Order: sequence, then structure tokens, then C-alpha cells
Amino acid sequence: MKRKARGAGEQADGTENWYTGPAWRDRDGRAARRRKRIRIGVAAVIVAAGVVTIAVNPGDIRSKLPGLAGGDAVAGPLPAETAAPGSAPADEAFPATPTLKEPFAGSPALRYADGAAGIVPPEAKAVGRLSEGEVAAVLRHAKELLVDANLNPRTLRGERPAAALDLVDPLQPGMRRDLEAWLAKPGRDHDPLQLFTRFDPREVRPAGDIVKTRGRMTFKEGRDGALAVHADYTFVYPVVRAAQGASEVTRTVVRRVVDFEVNDPERFQATPGKLALTRYDSDFANNACEVYDGFLHPQFQDGRPGPMTSGPEVDPYDRSKELSEDAGSRCGTVSRI
Repeated sequence: MKRKARGAGEQADGTENWYTGPAWRDRDGRAARRRKRIRIGVAAVIVAAGVVTIAVNPGDIRSKLPGLAGGDAVAGPLPAETAAPGSAPADEAFPATPTLKEPFAGSPALRYADGAAGIVPPEAKAVGRLSEGEVAAVLRHAKELLVDANLNPRTLRGERPAAALDLVDPLQPGMRRDLEAWLAKPGRDHDPLQLFTRFDPREVRPAGDIVKTRGRMTFKEGRDGALAVHADYTFVYPVVRAAQGASEVTRTVVRRVVDFEVNDPERFQATPGKLALTRYDSDFANNACEVYDGFLHPQFQDGRPGPMTSGPEVDPYDRSKELSEDAGSRCGTVSRI
């Protein structure tokens, strides 16, 4: 969804702001681009706000990891991702059921990095008018925002992602205001899941302390010497029902593509140390379709609805493909979680 842009220095009510000069991002005064990803429904499970769902039985999930189930040898951790993979993880399938002790059993995420360790900014170098040190600081801030938005336990249980919000440039027209409004009153057209990962603690709780992370961050010089940062990460969340004694483990897989931009504050309307969001796309595998309450709703084996899919089957672990414009426009199925 694209939001109508305001002219440089223009307030929401049309009055002139106190600052002057080129627009916050560039001289044409465009606001941030948004692609709203609607849910992808499920065939035997459900997909979520911005993405896909499961059509497989969590008790018969097939992993694409090399190795064997039942405690036999499994290949070691994957090296850091520096470019888009050429294909989905190799199909060396074996049956494996996730458990409280082994919540990533049967999943390629078994070889992903743990949490924030999977977000590795690239080596910084000077870009445009920004020095190497300034670029390094921007990359560090981009990681901090991603971590708070997707890995902070407080954010995951539905609390306000204060650190992430504080890193968004207040001079970017409407962005901070919109994010706060989405969190305060979620809805179909103002869903905080577009940027933040949140579960309802009354419904589910984490199965362990680890979220698996896989992806990459790159940067380049954008227009007018701006620094453009591109982040593409997949997060894998194992959960169980919140009820005492619950033991069935399922997983929700979230892929996010977020682009940031930092302009020279001497030439453009920008706040030093803050980030402008220029894109945020997201796909969710194994999440209830057409629910807009601001939370992900993982589906469990004994609580699945009947078939209701309309899209093609998708592998949420396939990072070789870009997120398409209409990937979240309908309910579909996923091949595994």
C-alpha cells in the first residue's frame, strides 16, 4: 500500500513545518513505500498476516537438513549468508517431530544462528557523504531495530517495542505516528505485524529461549549520496499453548525484508542517528488467516480448520526467491514449518 506523500515541510493539516529544505528522503517529497502483505490461508494449517501457512502435519514435518533423526549426526551450523541462496535447502527429508527438548527438530532452522547472532552487519565502508564510522553506526542501528522488533522477549509477548520505535526518524512524514497508532489499535489496514513480531501471551508461550535467525544485510549508495540499507531475514519461532502442561510444539516462520535510508542531515531533513523506513515486506508461515488483532496466531495439529487455500504451495525456508508483490494477497499453503 502506498501512502500519499506530503510536500517538503508540510504538516498533516497542510501548514508549513518549522524546517525547510529538501524533503525528508529526496527532492520529490515521497513518503515511505509500504507493501501490505495480507494473509495466506491454510490448507491444513493457516498462514498469516503477510504470509503463508502450513498444509502439512506438524507431527510429520519433513526437514530438508542433511542428517538423520533420532539423535544421529546432523551437519553443523551454516556459514553466514552473504548472498541469496541459489535454491531452497536440499531435500534430504526425514520425519521429525518438534518437542520441548528439541523445538527445531525436522526444520532447516536447526542449522540457523541463535537470535541476534544471526544478524551480522557487513563490514562498513564510506558511502557518499557518510564516513566509514558513520556507516558502521547506521548498520549497528539497523541491527538494533531488527532485534528489538523481532527478537526482544518483551516485543514478542506484545509489549511496546520502544527501542525500535526510537530508532525511526521522527522527521519521516507520519511513520512514527503510524507505527504507534497500529500498536494502539490494530486492524486490517494498520497492522503492527507489518514490522513487529508479536504473540498473544494468553494464547501461546515460547518453547525454549531460542529463536533461530537466518539472512543478510547489505548497503549501497542511494540517490543524492544517501546510504541505503537492505535487510532480508527469516526468523523461526517455536511455541506451545499457554495452558499449563501444554507440550505440543509448533513453529511460526517469519520472513522480513526491510529497507532503511539515511540522508545527509546537512542537505536533507533527517535526524542524526535515526533511520527512515522505505520498505517493509513480511511473510508468515503457520498463522491464522484474516485475523487483524496485532498478534500472530500459530496453528496446532488438533486445532486446524478445514482446507481454505487459494494460493500455490510455498516453502517458507526458501530464501532464494524475492518476496513478490502479491505474495500475501491470498491464503495458501506451505510445504513445511
